[in-house]
Amino acid sequence: MRVSELLRPSPERLLLQAQAEETKQWGARLKIFLGYAPGVGKSYRMLDEARRRHERGEDAVVGAVQGRRSEEVQTILSKLESIPPLETAGGQAMDVEAILRRAPQVCVVDPLAAQNPIGSRNMYRWQDVQELLRNGISVLTSVNLLHVAEYKEKVQAITGRDTTETIPKSFLLSADDIVIVDVPTDLCLWRLGAKLTTIGISNYQERQLSELRELALLLTAEVVDAQLESYVQTHGIEPVFGTQERFLICLTPNSNAKAMIESGRRNMERFQGELYVIYAPQPNLSKKDSSRINEYLESARQAGATTEVLESDDPIEAVIEFAHRKRITQIFIGHGSHENWRNRLFGDPILRLIRATEGIDVRVFPH
Repeated sequence: MRVSELLRPSPERLLLQAQAEETKQWGARLKIFLGYAPGVGKSYRMLDEARRRHERGEDAVVGAVQGRRSEEVQTILSKLESIPPLETAGGQAMDVEAILRRAPQVCVVDPLAAQNPIGSRNMYRWQDVQELLRNGISVLTSVNLLHVAEYKEKVQAITGRDTTETIPKSFLLSADDIVIVDVPTDLCLWRLGAKLTTIGISNYQERQLSELRELALLLTAEVVDAQLESYVQTHGIEPVFGTQERFLICLTPNSNAKAMIESGRRNMERFQGELYVIYAPQPNLSKKDSSRINEYLESARQAGATTEVLESDDPIEAVIEFAHRKRITQIFIGHGSHENWRNRLFGDPILRLIRATEGIDVRVFPH
């Protein structure tokens, strides 16, 4: 895990930290359950925690809950006290005033990204949550990645889905705890009712969910970093210097270069790290493959990577030497085709690379 110099916080971050410290004075905590897609089970996980807290003696109530509920969710809800929603001319809203009068220790709010009817005391539900926290009521809430404003366009580009209900990422950064509700992509598709065929679930659908999982993991890590930053600053700890993440992508003509470069770019931006893309020339390369490599290198440069062509009679040794010289922390490699996948993954060249780069994470991208 990266331990890097902690940057000077923005005014917005300082304000959020001040608000978070204010809620802590009253013992209120915000816990967010983040799902990378519908169907991962975030509502169940959140409500099950509320149930367990209730059974341990905490005063937990349900302030808002989604209309569509599974049998498992309904079973849990039957064991918890619910505050009826407030009926307005524009529709239902969470009854913040009733919750404040009831003054529970913990309140469940699901979903977080709902927009309140016109005329409500707050425009957005996440602002309702802030009011509960300021009044000493801890909150358990849930949100899907699509509903995080700064990630909406990225998710839309992957799935084609859009939404008008969002929360600012800064609100997530103020959370005391964040839980990414992570399930295998095939299970998520099954829960969503995806049709199975004789060859299994569509590779396209599974690839979509894999990209969403990666985005959700990066967002979760950013929230954890924000918590660490807040703790360091609040307790007067001096920032430390450490190892910055450095990503290395090794190209071949048949590698899944687009996915590798895009993943490398996201990781570089997320970790404020460095991205290198290299190619070690192979003998007897065709004009078509040479042109493809040049296109890959140009795409890498446009993504902000430093590119380099390594001249060596031993491509693997050249990659190993480059990785050590640049203090690389993660290496992305690909394999050519399905026919030689096993050989390329377990054969001598790849095995040699993994053994010689001990301490460096190696990630294999299928083609």
